[in-house]
Amino acid sequence: MNHDSLSFALAPCQANDGDARITASIVPAKQRVDFLPRHFGARAMMKFEMSVYDWMGNLCPSYRGGFWNYVELSNGGAFMYPAGVDAFEFTVEGNGFHGTVSAEVAGIIATTFALNGMLWQGWDSLNAKYELLLEFIGGHPDAMTIRRALD
Repeated sequence: MNHDSLSFALAPCQANDGDARITASIVPAKQRVDFLPRHFGARAMMKFEMSVYDWMGNLCPSYRGGFWNYVELSNGGAFMYPAGVDAFEFTVEGNGFHGTVSAEVAGIIATTFALNGMLWQGWDSLNAKYELLLEFIGGHPDAMTIRRALD
């Protein structure tokens, strides 16, 4: 990847094996058009993107849409997060999670829920992306909060 490293709260993460650091990079504007098909496939990309937005709306009633950053991970994973907002109040009805999270963490949570939901619907081609995102979450500075929201 030849992208600039993220300048927000996401620090490089330690992979599960302790050897490799997973870094996150925002996709530059000129490469955004390739992000969804490259990471989620031509068949699944629109459903995936809409699912992320739907999850965000369900988890954060104050969310009203807007521009999203695309992020690529050095391990091959990817996620999206809403730009231009610092934090969101999140509620996960199924597990009792309630709290304020950064926009980046909100995007990671919404992306993870979207991937998981599509896997349950039979989109097995997304399994590797789901696993790579979980690997990144494992070493994320806000891993405990993310896991509580996903639990």
